[in-house]
Amino acid sequence: MSYITATDLEVGYERPVTQPINFKVDRQDYLCIVGENGAGKSTLMKTILGLIQPVGGVVTTGDGLTKNDIGYLPQQTVVQRDFPASVREIVLSGCQGRAGLRPFYTKQEKELAVNNMERMGISELKDRCYRELSGGQQQRVLLARALCATGKILVLDEPVSGLDPKATAEMYELIGNLNKDGVTIIMISHDINAALRYATHILHIGAKVFFGTKEDYLHSSIGKEFLAGDNND
Repeated sequence: MSYITATDLEVGYERPVTQPINFKVDRQDYLCIVGENGAGKSTLMKTILGLIQPVGGVVTTGDGLTKNDIGYLPQQTVVQRDFPASVREIVLSGCQGRAGLRPFYTKQEKELAVNNMERMGISELKDRCYRELSGGQQQRVLLARALCATGKILVLDEPVSGLDPKATAEMYELIGNLNKDGVTIIMISHDINAALRYATHILHIGAKVFFGTKEDYLHSSIGKEFLAGDNND
């Protein structure tokens, strides 16, 4: 059974902003959600996460997946970028879902934070204040935090937004390596070329909807049309 299945899903606020969407995400898939600006990509992601209710259709989970197994990396706001906490504190806060009402972190949770900082290449930054970091470093911190929440599935909303080309390439490489290590990825991307490089599956939403492998997307009429328009921008 799939981790996540959407059946005739319509998302929006009171009225749908999308056509009915059908897709599924299996273990270790790398799904990129693409489409025109304003097509409802972020609204779809919030619906998948259960932050807002579907206008129509359903989202179901399976294969033992629970909401606590989903790590979420939203787009950062200016206020969040200026958060006055240490890198270690922020990464460790990803374990809050495990801790529940317990007012302390266990040895295992602290070790998990250390391991995920090493995994993201930010161990030497652990005592630095988060707001002093570059955009690329901040995104690595937030990825490490999300990995403390779960090792199963990460949901990423434009994770390279605002990053310079070098940091963008490094971030895509990190996410790709996580996927190779067994982490399932769902990512909104405005970068169709990066999506086609790393993704196993593409979900295109807008006036038309497509879901399938990236190979099928490349040969589809909707994929060819979107790629042609993107390359002309």
